[in-house]
Amino acid sequence: MYKKTLFCFSFLLISLSIIAQKPQKLTSNQIYEQLQKLNFLGSALYIAAHPDDENTRLIAYLSNHEKARTGYLSLTRGDGGQNLIGSEMRELLGVIRTQELLAARRLDGGEQRFSRANDFGYSKHPDETLKIWNKDKVLSDVVWAIRTFKPDVIINRFNHRTPGTTHGHHTSSAMLSVEAFDLANDKTKYANQLKNTSVWKPQRLFFNTSWWFYGSREKFEKADKSKMLSFDIGAYYPLKGLSNNELASMASSQHLCQGFGRLTTRGSQTEYVEFLKGDFPKDKNDIFSGINTTWNRVEGGGEIGAILYEVEKNFNFVNPSKHLGELMKAYKLVQNLKDAHWKKIKSKELKQIIKSCAGLYLEASANASSTTPNSTFNVNFEVLNRSNLLIELSSIEILPTGKKILKELELAPNSKQNFKESVTIKNVDYSSPYWLNKPWDLGMYTVKNKKLIGNPESTRPLHISYNLVIENEPIKFKIPVIYRYSKRDEGEVYEPFEVLPKVTTRLKSKVLIFSNNEAKKVSLEVRSGDKNVNGLVSLEVPKGWSVSPKTAKFSIAQKGDKQLVDFKITPSNNQSEGILKAVATIDNKKYDKELVEINYKHIPKQSILLPSQAKVVRLNIKKRGDKIAYIQGSGDAIPESLRQIGYSVVEIKPKDINEKNLQNYDAVVVGIRAYNTLTELQFKQKYLLAYVKNGGNMIVQYNTNRRVDIKAPFELKLSRDRVTDENAKVTLLSKNHSILNYPNKITEADFKGWVQERGLYFPNKWSKEYTPILSMHDKGETAKKGSLLIAKYGKGNYIYTGLSFFRELPVGVSGAYKLFANMLSVKGDKTNE
Repeated sequence: MYKKTLFCFSFLLISLSIIAQKPQKLTSNQIYEQLQKLNFLGSALYIAAHPDDENTRLIAYLSNHEKARTGYLSLTRGDGGQNLIGSEMRELLGVIRTQELLAARRLDGGEQRFSRANDFGYSKHPDETLKIWNKDKVLSDVVWAIRTFKPDVIINRFNHRTPGTTHGHHTSSAMLSVEAFDLANDKTKYANQLKNTSVWKPQRLFFNTSWWFYGSREKFEKADKSKMLSFDIGAYYPLKGLSNNELASMASSQHLCQGFGRLTTRGSQTEYVEFLKGDFPKDKNDIFSGINTTWNRVEGGGEIGAILYEVEKNFNFVNPSKHLGELMKAYKLVQNLKDAHWKKIKSKELKQIIKSCAGLYLEASANASSTTPNSTFNVNFEVLNRSNLLIELSSIEILPTGKKILKELELAPNSKQNFKESVTIKNVDYSSPYWLNKPWDLGMYTVKNKKLIGNPESTRPLHISYNLVIENEPIKFKIPVIYRYSKRDEGEVYEPFEVLPKVTTRLKSKVLIFSNNEAKKVSLEVRSGDKNVNGLVSLEVPKGWSVSPKTAKFSIAQKGDKQLVDFKITPSNNQSEGILKAVATIDNKKYDKELVEINYKHIPKQSILLPSQAKVVRLNIKKRGDKIAYIQGSGDAIPESLRQIGYSVVEIKPKDINEKNLQNYDAVVVGIRAYNTLTELQFKQKYLLAYVKNGGNMIVQYNTNRRVDIKAPFELKLSRDRVTDENAKVTLLSKNHSILNYPNKITEADFKGWVQERGLYFPNKWSKEYTPILSMHDKGETAKKGSLLIAKYGKGNYIYTGLSFFRELPVGVSGAYKLFANMLSVKGDKTNE
């Protein structure tokens, strides 16, 4: 039984990972569930700050038990988080987490929305958050989400009344929601939005509370619950063969880059929401109590409901196509609704049901995964009617080109129609996440097209409208063009079809460190987006730097092939930094984008176009030692950063650590969260400490304080202490210590230009053997002295640091490089003051 359940779960996850491209083929059970949702005209919007903040239990309950249209508004895309599955950080991580949210919504039945807020990292107070985010712009986005989604019910994940007690982003999301609840119905507020939507008054606002917000289960038991509603979110869905909390666990497990993979749970479980604003429900067991959620809600809806309620009541699970006549009558009536909001939503839902009842299979697959603007390519079409009804394909239309091709094909039952058409596209934007198309700042993304704000992803570049006639009634089905192919070791694969530049370039390293004034060879990768691509490529360097040659030729015959072009970069004589830009030129047209592809099996393949550039830093730095052993934890780019300044870095795995093979290294560095993620490291600690005791230098970077023992040589207690202000003043506690003097002199100036934070999870208790080196703190807090600790152990040195080197080195922060070089250089009697 266990193996069978596990197989079904695994199959479901694999299927859902490609559902964004693969045509949906619903079972009778799924059609019936869609029909139930079609007959419920109510909606709920859940609001929080990040991907993985959402309560999937409640979203799944509202969507699958209540049958409500349910959305999740995540103010950010999680750009400031960690990545446990790869090296992507910041905006690329935001792309991954966006897709993980969409994967979660495909499981729990919700929809996904965003604001333009950029997740700049941990924030301790909403005052800081709303200053960096630009409160007015994010508030306008929340109002826009409410006006366009038009929820009856809004539920906040966090408590707006307790600023400073949790992540500033969390509290801010609730505060903005409370404010937007009233503003959404005020036509004088953000009036420019009303060109594309209308004001909206939600009926009620709740806070999704729990014992956690009260400090303990005991305190929550004693709390006044007169304003709370409760639901048993452990409901079982026989049509799915799953309980609500199983479904929710599966949805939550899509957040893999944050380590949210988890076991499913079953059984009764109570969820609470606290009433904040609006009309209190008459029935505390029904969050929609007192709200008309029937077809009578809209003018002209009664006649539609009379048809659709009867279809639901007498649904034919064996042959759903029996209902197509009634469904088409209802569809025709829906087109006459005056309520544009519900007309759009219910038309989309009804069309999906009609398509599924007819067993219609509609596909448009390009002959390659991408094309370039102003190009011509072939699209393969497949049309199949698996019902006994008379269905005609009158024409197809290629969007956005507007080209219409008459077909007038009668789709006989189960008789597949295949044909091919040549498609030419012009004036189509490149495929790339829309919020990354313009330069952004620390707190906000720039979106010029106001209608795009909040959309989870960019519109696919090419769609096909299948214009059909069913039961003598015209109906259109719009589908994106995809790329379908097979792999011998995977089977059938679906990918998004993209429009990409004719040529892209890539500098392998995003930061190039020059530790002296000697020239370096820099290789530029040129990638073709078409066949027979020829042109010139050049590098633009900062003032005071030079490059040779000025331009170089490239010639690539095959689409997707790459060519390396070498340049020699000579830095300035003095310490400086700037931007190195790559530009390709074909027929006098310039191309300055890098193509980044993200391809994990749990999300659709992503193509991102970013400026093709790198930061260059001329750094006056000295170092001692050469060979470094690096033990990766949850993944970071520090090894490559250290190689840039001349270290020989060997990445070793815990299984390869023994009492002998560490002796050849000048230092051993443990990557971020290694003790959190590598169980085997605990058993190898004796070898690491023996290495230190015999004169080695060991650096351990931050670990979270949750259920972990880093087995330090002396007492060391990790905490949640962190300094989130990257500009917080740093005081040098041990000015004479060699770690601040050898081989580089460290001053307070070396802490300028840090990004996102100073550091995190600092120890707050340690034994007398450790020497604290630095002191820092956020505004209004006490000094934190645990960011960098060093202890003499035997003949060697043990260093623990929570400083965010994993963020600073990859972006070329000079002072961080100098301090890390000093940590690597500490040895013998040079550790003492």
